[in-house]
Amino acid sequence: MERMRRRRRVKWKRVFIFLFLLMIIGVGAYSAYEYTQGVMLGKDGNSNTKKAYAFNGEEVKFGKINVLLLGSDTRGEEHSRTDSIMIAHYDQNTHQAKLISIMRDTFVDIPGHGKQKINAAYAFGGPELLRKTIKENFNLDVNYYAVVDFKGFSKIADIVAPEGIEVDVPHKMSYLIGTTIEPGKQILHGDKLLGYVRFRHDNLSDFGRVQRQQEVVGKLKDKALSVGTLVKLPKIMGVVGSYVETNLDNSTILSLGKDLITKQSGDIKSMRIPVDGSFRNETFDGIGAVLRVNLDENQSALKKFLAS
Repeated sequence: MERMRRRRRVKWKRVFIFLFLLMIIGVGAYSAYEYTQGVMLGKDGNSNTKKAYAFNGEEVKFGKINVLLLGSDTRGEEHSRTDSIMIAHYDQNTHQAKLISIMRDTFVDIPGHGKQKINAAYAFGGPELLRKTIKENFNLDVNYYAVVDFKGFSKIADIVAPEGIEVDVPHKMSYLIGTTIEPGKQILHGDKLLGYVRFRHDNLSDFGRVQRQQEVVGKLKDKALSVGTLVKLPKIMGVVGSYVETNLDNSTILSLGKDLITKQSGDIKSMRIPVDGSFRNETFDGIGAVLRVNLDENQSALKKFLAS
């Protein structure tokens, strides 16, 4: 009798191992298929022309991480200015995610180039010079960077949120965004969602655009931190390879993603630089309209925001 029980235990153990191996093979095959689909989806992302930038941000193994997020239509080209500048901050101890948007017309000292709009730093020296500029003017260390081609934003957004993102459009938007968005509450996908976050030709100008960018990033983050998106992760990684240039390796990305999902980081806290009341509008020949900022006031506000 005891011998028969042992045989049964051995039999079921073998069956379990077989099923477990079969599951691993199935998951591996599915992930490989989805990754290939993502690569195919991003095949027009000019992946062969991606530019590897020098970047000297301090590598962080664990703790507080700052990632410079840059949006551009001309990733990899020389002398292009970035259309949006954000810093994603994540504290692995508190599991709090924060987002800092820097207005592209902020007037700052760019090392080696004098006073310029901050988005000129990217044109002069890529992400590394922008990192130095942020450190010199706002005393903030940036560890990693990610340059996102706006074509990729549309495709990644549609994978993360195939049902779209709900927004309330205050007025008709069409000028220089390649599409027309009517006013009112609605669900936006792909190119229209991209147009929504890029539009700036109204009375709020770039301030309104920054608000919309932060709104959409927050909503995409909520969609991304779901079981459904975990299943789509291989496909997303395939698309990202074509449209995003970053010095974050896949293992770090997956580790941060897992931490965000399992630790339930909650809503993203956001701020804008310059903060209200800390700047004035000025115009300079050869540069145009700028935001002349009080650096001490903004450094203080940034320090307080990251400590909260």
